[in-house]
Amino acid sequence: MCGIVGMIRRDPVHDRDLLLRMRDALLHRGPDDAGTWWGADGRIGLAHRRLAVIDLTPAGSQPMTDGATVLVFNGELYNYRDLRAELISRGHRFTSSSDTEVLLKAYREWGDAFLSRLVGMFAFALYDGERRRLLLVRDRVGEKPLFYALRGREITFASELKSLMVDASFSRTLDITSLDAYLAYGYVPYDRCIFRDVQKLAPAHALSFDITSGEVRTWAYWTLPEPAENVRSEQDLLEEYDAQLFESVQRQLIADVPVGVLLSGGIDSSLVAAQAVRAAGGVRTFTMTFPGYPGFDEGPYARLVANHLGTEHAELVAEPASVDLLPMLARQYDEPIADTAIVPTYLVSRLIREQATVALGGEGGDELFGGYIHYSSIMKQERLRRWIPGSLRRRVVETLGRYVPPGLPGRNFGIGFASDLPESIARIDMYFDRWTRHRLLKPLGQALPVSDAEAVRTRWCTPSYSPLRQAMETDFRSTLVDAYLVKIDRASMFTGLEVRAPFLDHRLVEFAFGQVPDHLKASEGRLKILSKRLAGRYVPSTLNLERKQGFSMPLSAWFKGQWGHFVESVLNDVDPHLFDRHVVQQLIAGQHQGFSNAMRLYALTFFELWRREYGITV
Repeated sequence: MCGIVGMIRRDPVHDRDLLLRMRDALLHRGPDDAGTWWGADGRIGLAHRRLAVIDLTPAGSQPMTDGATVLVFNGELYNYRDLRAELISRGHRFTSSSDTEVLLKAYREWGDAFLSRLVGMFAFALYDGERRRLLLVRDRVGEKPLFYALRGREITFASELKSLMVDASFSRTLDITSLDAYLAYGYVPYDRCIFRDVQKLAPAHALSFDITSGEVRTWAYWTLPEPAENVRSEQDLLEEYDAQLFESVQRQLIADVPVGVLLSGGIDSSLVAAQAVRAAGGVRTFTMTFPGYPGFDEGPYARLVANHLGTEHAELVAEPASVDLLPMLARQYDEPIADTAIVPTYLVSRLIREQATVALGGEGGDELFGGYIHYSSIMKQERLRRWIPGSLRRRVVETLGRYVPPGLPGRNFGIGFASDLPESIARIDMYFDRWTRHRLLKPLGQALPVSDAEAVRTRWCTPSYSPLRQAMETDFRSTLVDAYLVKIDRASMFTGLEVRAPFLDHRLVEFAFGQVPDHLKASEGRLKILSKRLAGRYVPSTLNLERKQGFSMPLSAWFKGQWGHFVESVLNDVDPHLFDRHVVQQLIAGQHQGFSNAMRLYALTFFELWRREYGITV
């Protein structure tokens, strides 16, 4: 895994040290090597920080050139050996064993059509000197990040925002619509950025920038399949699921450095660990434990699976994490994110990095095979709400939103149940609904966003699809990409660890969305039906497959101690030009009265720490 950065200017760049400073702001993503390339006219520069995983020799260094083509690449091609063999058969010669060179020559052979051949996670920039254009590409699911800023006939891009912010001319102007979305969901959606003049390249998209004309063209090169009309037998689907997951894990174990598995003892990570043992024999597994907090402690379950599979298992005991971690993580997550799991994810990544450079995880299994509790709730609610007139439901939503305080038990459930299906899906796990956001952002006055943040998620709800498919596709295209994968990428790369997700091989994604019917994913009373049947082949019979436990920390309990004091001290001094301090104090008071506001207070705290770390003002 690596960090990439580059720029194209109308005139020759005189301060070439700027590109070096931007590159080295990504040192944590690539501690092993660094490189820079400039075009002959001095108008285009590409730079790279390298975490060496495949071909550790200098032959794998970047930027890598092949004639008039130059590449900087962040990610892994899991099918690079197959592509290499095909390219050799077509007359190409290689000077390294790296997947980067395979990517470069694949473009030379097939042009833009090479995108359909790539299997992996990646974000890369390719300069074609013959066509005088820059090509930016992001992987199909969005595992790897890519930010870019367009100014007239100029473009700058980087793996992380902190690299762009090195430039003194960079405008750190908040995008209020993105802030509104952050308050709603705890993340900034992929097609927006917390800064007004920056965008993220969407997953499964490519961007072409013509250096001569400045013309920009963006297109999608992949999308999710339609559900199959003909349902195959359950046994047939189970066998294909098993075979596809095994192949994905087998490919993702390929590395020239030590590899381990993140094991929680849940279904997805246990399946990955089991397939890794099948593919490679001896496997190292890692987990984090929270002694004294059984609702959060995955240690006993992971230990049970590790003993059954015979892995070399290591545990990290998480004492109440120091609040000093939060300002540090706020700087690393240079776009704010409200997922408390960034703390244990960072800690376990740091543990694993002492023994391995690559780790496989179970991300994506819930979104592909129906693992979230709200899937059952949505189906049940959709069946029941048909009996309640829409006009009555809308009055309930408005009454609860306006007059019932956030955090009161039953408030969010009532709003979700009374809403129509797309709005109900959009409000799942929402931090601040639109009524609370409006009160909270009142100091902005006329600058208050007029768009509805709920549209971030309702746009993925296709009426012709089943309620389950709508909810799963929404999670896959939004929360997975912009919260969970961002969390993992920044936390792991902070420690120089590369995390891979076998469930997110696009062929397995196509199988799950295109072939597996709803009744083998989730129902009103069951979750992950096909996955549990597959897990029955590999996990110990004593493992509770009905257990659903997220990777998080006991925030509400910790909130009563040092964390609570720290959060309150930060929120007592929030920027009054952004947030209404009276509303913030109401949220704090509600938490002390037993309301469920811990996650909301954490979201505000993390944003405020981020704002201070980067000197952001309205």
